[in-house]
Parts: sequence; structure tokens; C-alpha cells
Amino acid sequence: MDHLYAPWRNEYFEGRSEDCPFCLEKKIQSDEELGVIFRAKHCFGMMNRYPYSPGHFMIIPYSHEERIEALEEEAWQEMSALVRWGVKILKEHLKAGGVNIGMNLSADAGAGIAAHCHYHLVPRWAGDTNFITTIAHTRVYGSDKDAIYRLLFEAFKNAE
Repeated sequence: MDHLYAPWRNEYFEGRSEDCPFCLEKKIQSDEELGVIFRAKHCFGMMNRYPYSPGHFMIIPYSHEERIEALEEEAWQEMSALVRWGVKILKEHLKAGGVNIGMNLSADAGAGIAAHCHYHLVPRWAGDTNFITTIAHTRVYGSDKDAIYRLLFEAFKNAE
């Protein structure tokens, strides 16, 4: 396997700590700095810092909880409604042809941040995977992350 030199990913590996990154968001004042695209009563939406595709974001409950079965019913219902809303916005504003929705519940299921449950919404387009992913084991992010953040932020703000 070939390797692509990507020093910007070092921030992910070196920046990991025992503190929950989703709970730390409460300590930073700037939603834009964090990539927060909306806030609701029990949950918020946040751009994935290491996305699988342009527009990949997460829906995260404010309560620090690993197990979805332990979430308050109101938080679970809000998360579910926000997933539907998020899919609609990705299809309408990013023109996604489809959306992968997922949760990895626990480290055993592959969760990178297992201690705080969250949904991933990953927009998809016909032909969005190509030889470079298959042959070179590399993902290409072909869009401006800041522009997509602004587009999704405005879409959620105006849809309220």
C-alpha cells in the first residue's frame, strides 16, 4: 500500500485527550470555530473535522452519554427529527444524491468517540468514489470546507 503524506491529520492524533471533544465545545465561544451548524434544545449539529465527503456532519446530544438507550426520550426524539431535517438540507442545498446515516455505538463497533453517542450524516453522489480510494486507499475532499460550512449553516438557520 502506498502512503499519502498528510501532516494536517497529525492534529487529530496528537490532539486526542481523555476529554470528550463534544463536551469541550461548551467551553469555546465561537460556533464557527467549532463548525457548529445549528443548535436545538437537546442536540446540536457540527461539521466533521475529518470528513468522509464534503458536507459530512454529526448530530450530537448535549448530554454526555454513550448508550442511546440511556438518552432522555426528548433528546432521542429530537435527534431523530434532526436526522430527517439534515437529510433534507443535504439533498436540497448540497444536491446530494443520497445520504449515509450512521452511528457506531461503542468502541467495539468502531466509534472513534465512543463515550458520547452521535449520528453521522454523510452526503453521497453518483460516482463520488473513484480509483484513488480503491487503488490508493486515499480520500479526496474536492470542495472548500469553509464554503460548505457557511452553506449548511445558512441552510439550517433559514429553515428554522
